[in-house]
Amino acid sequence: MSITASLVKELRERTGLGMMECKKALVDSNGDIELAIENLRKASGLKAAKKAGRTAAEGVVLARVADDGSFGLLLEVNSETDFVARDDNFLGFANTVLEKAYSSKQSDVAAVMAGELESAREALVQKIGENISVRRIAAVSPADGVVGSYVHSNNRIAVLVELKGGSVELARDIAMHVAAVNPQVVDPSQMPADIVEKEKDIIKAQPDMAGKPAEIVEKMVQGRISKFLKEASLTEQPFVKDPEVTVGALAKKAGAQIVSFVRYEVGEGIEKEETDFAAEVAAQVQASKG
Repeated sequence: MSITASLVKELRERTGLGMMECKKALVDSNGDIELAIENLRKASGLKAAKKAGRTAAEGVVLARVADDGSFGLLLEVNSETDFVARDDNFLGFANTVLEKAYSSKQSDVAAVMAGELESAREALVQKIGENISVRRIAAVSPADGVVGSYVHSNNRIAVLVELKGGSVELARDIAMHVAAVNPQVVDPSQMPADIVEKEKDIIKAQPDMAGKPAEIVEKMVQGRISKFLKEASLTEQPFVKDPEVTVGALAKKAGAQIVSFVRYEVGEGIEKEETDFAAEVAAQVQASKG
């Protein structure tokens, strides 16, 4: 049977394996795609090893907080596809990692994964057929206050908020705001100077600045920087559940001060690998001619 490019593509899409590996499997199975898949699955140890370097940018973020708000933890576990991120086996593994990290109050991924959990991860990679990785853990232990959490319903955004004073419920409300609005810092004083300077350069380069006297430009820049800082700072933002009050004012009214927040969003900062199948085939053909 002829091994066509479309057949190779279908096997790649169903297994996530490389083009040449899929082509070889199809040659060995005489073009029977189901037999090729069966043979590839039998080589589970090799498959797990080959998948270890593949990009895992989907997955879930989870949180757990003590009832009294004395400790909170965030966790991100990644998979290659959103489909696997909804798989019960994957979610069970992620929750097991969360429980171990929480019970040990450990935020070091290597320490949490040492031993049985790493073996469980490797077994899951072989069973599911995708790279699974525990990416990061954040732990918060307030010295004088509480921590609250919010996890969005799709498990793709999770937040911890630490308060000095206040309550777990208030911290959770503010965490929900952070999930929705995504502030950069707690208050304007925390904005890094290099970001402020970059923003100033952007503002000065805008068309309406051209030809204006330097003192006018400076006033306009300061005004827009002030607006930028308010929009990017948690305490200055209108509270999502009551836009008439800022988040800072909400906390102050409850006798609390916002100390910090941690916001995880699945896959943020991970560069996903995009494969152009047609270009890859062309490259392989060209290489074979050489």
